[in-house]
Amino acid sequence: MRAGVYRGAFDIRVEEVADAVVEAPTDALVRVVRASVCGSDLWFYRGIRKEWESGWRTGHEITGLVEEVGDEVDTVRPGDLVVVSFAYGCGRCELCRGGLPTSCPQGAFFGGPRGGGQAELVRVPFADTSCWVVPADTPEERYDAVHLLSDVLLTGYHAAVLAGLDRADATPATAVVVGDGAVGLSGVLSARLLGAETVVLCGRHDDRLEIGRQFGATHTTALRGEALHEHVRQLTDGGAPAVLECVGTTDALADAAAVCRDGGRIGMVGVPVGVDGVPIFDMFRRNLTLAVGIAPTSIYVEKIGPLVAAGDIDPSPLADATFALDELPAAFEAMHDRSVIKAMVAMDGR
Repeated sequence: MRAGVYRGAFDIRVEEVADAVVEAPTDALVRVVRASVCGSDLWFYRGIRKEWESGWRTGHEITGLVEEVGDEVDTVRPGDLVVVSFAYGCGRCELCRGGLPTSCPQGAFFGGPRGGGQAELVRVPFADTSCWVVPADTPEERYDAVHLLSDVLLTGYHAAVLAGLDRADATPATAVVVGDGAVGLSGVLSARLLGAETVVLCGRHDDRLEIGRQFGATHTTALRGEALHEHVRQLTDGGAPAVLECVGTTDALADAAAVCRDGGRIGMVGVPVGVDGVPIFDMFRRNLTLAVGIAPTSIYVEKIGPLVAAGDIDPSPLADATFALDELPAAFEAMHDRSVIKAMVAMDGR
């Protein structure tokens, strides 16, 4: 089968590799229909994540058709269209049952030394908890939107949850979203879904800020530094009680702290490879809560998935470019130079 393979910084290739197969009774074998390049993939693509080795496999965002299942799989059947969570867990241990499948001792993330999702086939461990079966009546034109449940949409939702917008006393609320990438824009959708009446989106790209407005942002700004901080404080009467940090850099975290109201919460989901300092004394002095972590997509998808499949939530504007698998190097390059928001990879090229 063909699969994306990392060969060094700025060097992604599509190579012939051994076919994925069912190895354990809890596995499913999935033929990939949609994959995509995540913003977090750029950390290894740019050579910043030094632990990445030549030959490791790429991709952790997967939607596909089940071809085969192991003897102990109960909820997934051959022929099902499934969205695969980017990280898998056993579903039975204390951490999984406590809402932390990404910390499961038997779990892992797709890609790297394991099979990646930017491939024709992928082995999915613990299929009963890793796969969400897409409703059979979901029209094909919603497949891009449904695919975004594999990571980016629910990572934005996680930022809103970490920022406290899901609490009963949080609405009507004001939220600020730092970052206009796919996760930040998903954060805008999620903040509105959870009842925020005022949502300020801070970004750098006019076209993305426009999508943010379509998603429900009441205010957008491309200001930076102190000018940004002062502007947002004016819009939010001194700062927002909920801030979603969706970038993962030192500057973005500093911006999030600067626009957060004293006593407020910052939900940080940007992979912090680019963070080399935390404004901890300022946060301590102002009683800010910084909540960080990886989205438990296999849990959130049960609530958000049906809304996306039914068209009640439509994140599809994020999927603004589609590449065939053989064009995977170009998909990475497009994400790197920010000419696209989300590079989709369709096995049939459309």
